Amino acid sequence: MKTTPSLDRSASLSRRDVLKTLGAGAVLLGMGLSGAGRAVAATGTSANPGGATDQPFSLPKLPYAYDALEPHFDARTMEIHHGKHHQAYITNANKALAGHPELGALSGEAIISRLDRVEEPLRTTLRNNVGGHLNHSFFWSSLSPKGGGAPGDDLAKAIEKSFDSFDAFKTQFAEAATKRFGSGWAWLVVKDGKLAISSTANQDSPLMEGAQPVLGLDVWEHAYYLKYQNRRADYITAYWNVVDWDAAGRRYEAFAS
Repeated sequence: MKTTPSLDRSASLSRRDVLKTLGAGAVLLGMGLSGAGRAVAATGTSANPGGATDQPFSLPKLPYAYDALEPHFDARTMEIHHGKHHQAYITNANKALAGHPELGALSGEAIISRLDRVEEPLRTTLRNNVGGHLNHSFFWSSLSPKGGGAPGDDLAKAIEKSFDSFDAFKTQFAEAATKRFGSGWAWLVVKDGKLAISSTANQDSPLMEGAQPVLGLDVWEHAYYLKYQNRRADYITAYWNVVDWDAAGRRYEAFAS
C-alpha cells in the first residue's frame, strides 16, 4: 500500500517511479517528470518506496499526537479530521482508481497537475478526492507542536519583499482565508519563482494553477467547528501558533531556486 513519506523527501524520482510514470503516458500524455518530482517534495505523496501495489493511497500517520496542538487545535477535531475526513478522501480516491491502474501508478501530484488529461466523470472524482488527500497530507506536515513564531531568514526576507512586512503578510493571508466563501483553502505559494497568496475552493490544489504550496490552511468547517463553531477568524488566529516555519522554509528554498 502506498504510504505518505515525510514532507521533505528528495524531489528526484526513482527509476521505478520514472518507469511507472512513462507507462501511464497514454492517459496523461506529456506528463513532465521533473515537475512531478518537485511536487512530490512539497506534498509527500509519491509512489510507495516499499513497492506494495494493492491500493494507490493510504492514510499517513501524523508526526504528532492528536492532542499535541492543544489548545489551538483540539484533539477531538484532529482525530475526526484525520481519521474520518482524510480517510474518506483516500477511500474514494482508491475506489475511483481501481479500474484505472495506469493512473493508480502515478503520484497524487502527477494526477492533480494534469487533470485536464483525464475525462469526466473521473476527472471530478479525482479532483475532489485525490485533491483532498494531497491537501490534507500537506496540511498535517505544515503543523507542529513547536510551531509558531516567525519564518527563517530566507523565507522571512522573501515575505518582506513580497508583502512589505511579516505582519502585512499575515493580514493578507488571513483575509484570503476569511473571504473564501464556503469550503476551501488559503495558501502561500511559489509561482514563477515568487511568493503569492491564493485561495482555492473545495479540495482544489495550487498545483492545478502551476503553483507550489509553501503553507496551506484548511477552512472547511470540519477543520474547526467543534472548537470554534462559526468563529473562523479565531481559528485563523490560532493557526499562527502551530505553523511549522522550518518546513515552510525548506519548501520555499526548494521551489524558489
